[in-house]
Parts: sequence; structure tokens; C-alpha cells
Amino acid sequence: MSVLTTLAPVPADEIFALNRAYVNDSHPQKVNLGVGVYRTDEGKPWPLPVVRAAEKKLLAEDNLMRHEYTAIEGDIPFLELARDLMFGLDSKDTSEKTKAIKARVGSVQSVAGTGANHLGALFLAHQMKPKNVWLSNPSWANHLTIWDLVGVPRKSYPYYEPTTRSFDFDGMMSTLEAEAQQGDVILLHACAHNPTGLDPSKEQWKAIAELCERKKIFPFFDSAYQGFASGSASEDAWAVRYFLNEKPNLEMCVAQSFSKNFGLYGQRVGAFHYVLPAGSEKLRDTVVNNLCHLIRGEYSMGPTGGCSIVKCVLTNDELTAQWHDDLTVMSSRIKSMRKVLYDELTRLQTPGTWRHIVEQNGMFSYTGLTPSQVYALKDKYHVYLLKSGRASISGLAENNVTYVAQAIDNVVRNVN
Repeated sequence: MSVLTTLAPVPADEIFALNRAYVNDSHPQKVNLGVGVYRTDEGKPWPLPVVRAAEKKLLAEDNLMRHEYTAIEGDIPFLELARDLMFGLDSKDTSEKTKAIKARVGSVQSVAGTGANHLGALFLAHQMKPKNVWLSNPSWANHLTIWDLVGVPRKSYPYYEPTTRSFDFDGMMSTLEAEAQQGDVILLHACAHNPTGLDPSKEQWKAIAELCERKKIFPFFDSAYQGFASGSASEDAWAVRYFLNEKPNLEMCVAQSFSKNFGLYGQRVGAFHYVLPAGSEKLRDTVVNNLCHLIRGEYSMGPTGGCSIVKCVLTNDELTAQWHDDLTVMSSRIKSMRKVLYDELTRLQTPGTWRHIVEQNGMFSYTGLTPSQVYALKDKYHVYLLKSGRASISGLAENNVTYVAQAIDNVVRNVN
């Protein structure tokens, strides 16, 4: 008999299971609003033009070292570029202020944003041993899995107000004020909150930073959509940069992903940054050393293919400008699809309020549809979205948005 006779099955990942069902569906009008990947108006993948240009450039260079090992912490020039992009630093700035900020940040390469989240959670679980991690309710489902696997108890703070379909700032703050303890970790979405698409205002971010500093709560930022949400890499990193620059005594970390903003979903490009408080710069190398110890025991070092593309783009002024143009293309199409869907639902006089669709930000919309309505959309109309009602707006296109709006109208009128 196997030693695994007591092994229990775990639930299948909802997003990948839903995507598999969509692929297997032969209906001609099927629509995939489940998976979080960018699609063109024709419903096709879009390798970014700047990525294609970088790939051609790298191929022509024929670097003999391109398949060699890097360092355990990853590709060092890539890490410096990733850090500077995240925190708004200029590689040519040699001022003492910039040097001091760089000295506080320890960076390692990760296996995309998921790997950065996992590495950070594992590191904090080993070294900080937090009593709790606070996750927004709701949050990206994988956040729950990651923190469960490292053995840190989870608590949740209110984030979504279903009656108004808005960000529950007051609920979040009152819960953290009353219950969060010194040394707890709080998981914060840097922008384009997944799944709700609702972000704090800048004034609300300032209040959150003040609360973290006063109550000595450790901020853990997940930055999965920098530049992809608004079209501006600076705007989408505003909260992270505010915490860094305005709260220099606040220790924190950032999980950074390049999957969405470079379209490198399968290349698994990411970085993890640990930010020390001012005055603790001497600990940076020790932090990196300990992170490398975890990396060595798991995957030895990050993959080079995708990070070489990012490095090629961010070290070339012309390609960097083209990348910003590509970000504008993606973010603008998603914003336009939000408006078209909202306009269609308004035209149909679909019961309820739908203004939140255009007020939300980034790839996802928390539609407010119930699980039974979501099931009806899939079973009757072959429109796929998560049971929470989260829809990936990038799956909408000119040739399907009217159909999707009509399907939503039908299930809202006929299904509870």
C-alpha cells in the first residue's frame, strides 16, 4: 500500500479549471472573462511590439552566455532596473539621497509575482514570525494559498462594500485599528486591486501608511500591474513610492511582477524587494544572503529568458519609450471596453447600478453578479467568469460586448 493512503484531494484552481472548460467549449459565441491575460479586440494574444523588437535584438546579438547560470539572487543588472522602476529611482542619479534609498533596498529575482509573494511570505514566516497576516476581503485567491503554505494565520480586513460596490475604507481602517497587532503583516495591492478593481485614493493611502507606522504593522505590497492599470508606471507605483519616501522608518517589502506589463505571462519574470528602515542599511546584504539561502533550496536562481527581454527594453531609451506606448495601448483598450459594457447595460436598462464598472481600475471588474447568475451565464450563454462575479475586462471585444451585455441583462432579470 502507498504511504499516501490518507492523502486528501485539494480543490482545483478555479481560474485554470474555468479556462480549461472554456477551451473545451465548442460554442461559437463563447467568451472568456475568467483568465487574467490581455487579449486584442480579435480575442488573440498580443506579444508586445516592444517585446518582439527586443527578442529580435537579443537574437541578433547571439550572446554565448545567454543560457549560462546567473547568480543565486538573479541577474544583477535586471534587479537594479526592476528596483529603479518600482521605486522611481534614476540610475544616473548619484545624489546622496538616492544612494541612501538604494542602500535600504535588498532585491532578488523571483519566479514571477507569485514566486515573489511566496518567497516574501516564506522569508517573513522564518525570520519575523508574524502572529497574523491581514488579507483584504476579497483578495487574489492565491494569496490565501501562499500564506497557508508558510503557516502564518490569516485574518481579513473589509475591502468591498457589496451594497454600493465600492471600496470599504472605513471598514478596513476600523478593523485594523481595533484588531491588528504590532508585528502583523498586511498584504496591500499596489494598484488595480484583484479581484475588485477598486483602489484607495491617495489621501486614503496616506492614512493607511500612517496607521501601519503608528501600529507597527508590516506592509507587504503586491505589485502585479505597474503601468498596465493606468498606462503610467509612475502613477501605478504611487502608493509604494509614498511609503518608501514619506515613511523612511517603516520596514516593508514588495513583490513585483512583469507578467502583465510586458505580456510575459509564461516567462515568469519577477523580483522581490525588501526595504529596510533608515539607519538599518548594514543589514541589506544579510537580508539578501538569507533570501538567497531560500532561493538556493527551491529553484537556485531565476530564469534568464524573460528578464533579458525586460533588461533589453529598459536599457534602451527608444525601446523604453515604445514600451510606454504599448502600456497605453493595453490600458486604453481595457478602459474603452469598460465604457462600452457600461453603456450597453445602461441602454438595456439592466436592473441595478452598473456605474462601478467604469469606476473600477485595471484588468478586473467585480461585477456584483451572484454565483447563480455566473453559473447561468456559463451554462446558457457560454460566458465564463469567476463565481465571485470577477470578470476579466480584457476578454471583452467589439464583436462580443453587446452579446455579453445582453446575457448579463437576461440573467439579472431572471436568475437570483
